[in-house]
Amino acid sequence: MTDITGLVLAGGQGRRMGGVDKGLTLQRGRRMIDWVLERLAPQVGAVLINANQNLDQYRSLGYPVVTDEIAGFAGPLAGLQAGMRAARTALVLTCPCDSPFLPSDLAARLLAALDRQPADLAVVRTGAWQQPVFTLARAALLPQLTTYLEKGGRKVDAWYKALNIVEVTFDDEEAAFSNINTPEDLKAFESTA
Repeated sequence: MTDITGLVLAGGQGRRMGGVDKGLTLQRGRRMIDWVLERLAPQVGAVLINANQNLDQYRSLGYPVVTDEIAGFAGPLAGLQAGMRAARTALVLTCPCDSPFLPSDLAARLLAALDRQPADLAVVRTGAWQQPVFTLARAALLPQLTTYLEKGGRKVDAWYKALNIVEVTFDDEEAAFSNINTPEDLKAFESTA
């Protein structure tokens, strides 16, 4: 997995969490991003963090931090663009900072699917839902993504329609893709053993 850069998307505003930076929110005495990094880092050759606020706190985690080139918290595709620009690998694996339950075989399963088919990007599917921010993308997509963003595109699913993607079913680990978006979600996580 040395040719994969793991990119933790922590560049949002945390609006549903009351404007709090979710990646730095404590759960069970640890920052949310710590949970994600613990599961992601062993699966990849390098790690980047995409953040647009509290940069010193994110840098203190020991990984390079990349910020969006597009102002105004433009969403996960802006984070992916920043990560692709900084990555020194052929592949970039994205996951959000608010999903502490990542499967330990996320990178391996996405890579296997990408290798089996001549696809641009592998994306997680659980049940009837595509999980669009859990992806393994070819870094060579950077020019196409940049063009999409420069034309005002922000919707992940709309960009995916222009690509050759492969969906990877994770029905056996559906709970692994739960995320913590609200204070209520955080309380539920805190109360589980």
